[in-house]
Amino acid sequence: MKKKNKRNLRLKKFYFHPITIFLVLIIVTVIASAILSFFQMQGSYSTIDATNNTLDTTLVTVENMLSFDGLKLIFSNALRSFLSFAPLGMLLVTLIGIGISKSTGFLDVLCKRVFNKVDKRIMTFIIIFLAIISSLINDIGYVLLIPLAAIIFQANNRNPYVGMIAAFCGVSFGYGISIFVGSMEVNLIPYTTMAARLIDSNAHISLTSNLFIIIGFSVILAIIGTFIIEKIIIPRMGKYKEESSFTKTEEMQAIDIEEAEQLKIEQEKKEKKGLRRALITGLIIVILFIYMLIPNLPYSGLLLDMTEDTYLGQLFGANSYFQDGFTYMITLLLVAMGLAYGLSAKTVKNDKEIIAGCKEIYASMGEMILLLFVSSQFISIFRQTNIGTVISSWCADAINNISFTGIPLIIFVIIMVAIASLFLTSSTTKWEIFSPIVVPAFMQANLSPQFAQFIFRVGDSIAAGLTPLLPGFIIYLGFLNMYNKDLKKPISIHKGISYVLPYFGIMAISWILLTIGWYLIGLPIGPNVYPTL
Repeated sequence: MKKKNKRNLRLKKFYFHPITIFLVLIIVTVIASAILSFFQMQGSYSTIDATNNTLDTTLVTVENMLSFDGLKLIFSNALRSFLSFAPLGMLLVTLIGIGISKSTGFLDVLCKRVFNKVDKRIMTFIIIFLAIISSLINDIGYVLLIPLAAIIFQANNRNPYVGMIAAFCGVSFGYGISIFVGSMEVNLIPYTTMAARLIDSNAHISLTSNLFIIIGFSVILAIIGTFIIEKIIIPRMGKYKEESSFTKTEEMQAIDIEEAEQLKIEQEKKEKKGLRRALITGLIIVILFIYMLIPNLPYSGLLLDMTEDTYLGQLFGANSYFQDGFTYMITLLLVAMGLAYGLSAKTVKNDKEIIAGCKEIYASMGEMILLLFVSSQFISIFRQTNIGTVISSWCADAINNISFTGIPLIIFVIIMVAIASLFLTSSTTKWEIFSPIVVPAFMQANLSPQFAQFIFRVGDSIAAGLTPLLPGFIIYLGFLNMYNKDLKKPISIHKGISYVLPYFGIMAISWILLTIGWYLIGLPIGPNVYPTL
């Protein structure tokens, strides 16, 4: 009995770093691809030929990455996979803005004079709500809100882990809904329209077809998410233990009390002045950005793709300057506000101090860069094996082989899409596979194709934050470890997932119940669009 206890103690003392785990996952994926390829694991799915609106069958097989060609592909694509890894560039650019605005003192003063005065629950709601609607612009929520939420929570003497969890869960488990139509609609609607025309050749799906329901869900899920964070996650996480690198000496003894009071008043004046000018600067820049989004005015439309026919296409299309440049725009905004504060409050004296301050935030980025490199290789290799696509095709085929209608059909589709989301994270690719099956099945069950598209979004969001194949999960995991003070106990993939499990469980049930309730009541999901035909 004693020997067994000693062995358990030894096991508990050893922790794998997530970078090591990703390396193991790469090896496992390569070996698994060879085994599954040997047993000819494959799947097939239907795609729609847009020219004649007919179905074409696509056969997909697991690619053997342990073969000569597979290994050659791994080595030749390693650098490309890393450099094209979506969060990498966005994160590095965003951190410039965060670094400068923090080093000048702007973020700290903003937290002290603005955020600290806001009720903690309201602040949690704001973070989750912004995270939910951030999917309007690709994956900006992961690279911007996760680090900012950590800073805001820590400035409020709250656990920064909880801030990161709130931001990550808001983006992941609320992905695809917003207060306005965005890139999701632009990407999904062409497939929805083609699939609907398999049943009705005159079907038309507008970009606002899910507008009412996504606005409603954005607010409701943010409220539920706030309850989960405040009542469940915060008590579980406890307080954040911060190491002190030095002890402060008491200087007040050497300073006259009256003189100290005067210094405090002068400091507050500088902070107020700097904050006021920073906010004015930010407002001016936001107005300029908005002007760049208005077409047909002098020097306007700079951020629009004028080759598109519709305004939403110009704003959120594949070649939209607004979407591609949004990360840079946010960075410029943070830099300008940080500099305005620093120069007005005289917290920085020259360019060298600004650059030195920006350098600080990158000093701890070595581990994050290594994590991004290793995880990008894992995600790229897994994608090249086609395992995710094969499993998704099986899930779509399962829907095709059942004869459910109404609520059972809705729940089954949500579950199948959620399972597929664990292995295939691209929403557009999944909908290309699912739409030719889900949309006709819904229409034959007297459910609208617009509602079918929303049901897909529900399933796509429910389990999104539970897979290490999600690039946003890597950002979340990386920042958790950046704030981790116990180097002997790095936060692993398993630990990162365990933090969000309560949020996932309650949010998944909420998604399903709210969706069924909306369907039973028959509320419109968009202008003149209902769940039923």
